[in-house]
Amino acid sequence: MKKLNVGMFVLGFGMLLSIPAFALDKPPMMPNGGMAPVMANSPAVVNPKYPKKYTSEYVKGIKKDYDAVAKDEVFYVALDMLKGTNGDFSRKAILGNNLTTKPMKIAFRNLGQINQNYATYDALGWKRGSKLYIYINEKHNTSPAIAIAALLSHEALHQDEFNSLSEETYAWTMEAAVWTELLELYPDYDPGLDSLVVRENTLKKLLIRGDYTNKYIKKTVYANAGYQNLPESSPGFEAL
Repeated sequence: MKKLNVGMFVLGFGMLLSIPAFALDKPPMMPNGGMAPVMANSPAVVNPKYPKKYTSEYVKGIKKDYDAVAKDEVFYVALDMLKGTNGDFSRKAILGNNLTTKPMKIAFRNLGQINQNYATYDALGWKRGSKLYIYINEKHNTSPAIAIAALLSHEALHQDEFNSLSEETYAWTMEAAVWTELLELYPDYDPGLDSLVVRENTLKKLLIRGDYTNKYIKKTVYANAGYQNLPESSPGFEAL
């Protein structure tokens, strides 16, 4: 796997990527030749949005690790998928190893209700008082956990009320790297082609086109109309 060259980040964020999709195995045959029903709470049941290892029993076992930051099960799986990857820094930041020292809160939300300008955003990092929030556009509430994992690795890097072109470039590059890594870790999983997966595949192409550097991601960020008023740098993210 090629290593990334995204430039030095003052606070020392780590980096890299992976993902898969899974269809349920056929239920066992009954003695009379019929199919045995698979109960919803059976450990063998796997949500098609998750890789095969994330059976209902497995997800139940990790809930306690993540229920302080989210209520939707897909976030437990997404965060767990970041373990041991370049996105593990973001996972730990979400759990409380961030500038506020408090766990972040993650939820799906209609972003247009916050501000109509945010209606088409895929996600939004938000600071209210001393707490950090990550709001994922509710249109992605059926997206595969692997794509949500990559998106979370990006959003967890926004830990204060400041932002910059350099910060977004770093975050987008992290997201692309984590997506790429997750795809390699789960080669048999098919995430499909929903809008969030299309976003991640686009970032992956930019990463590869730049020979695993931020070259083309940076150009895309700087050309983004939503970022035109951002400064070049922000705390922890020097100009690239």
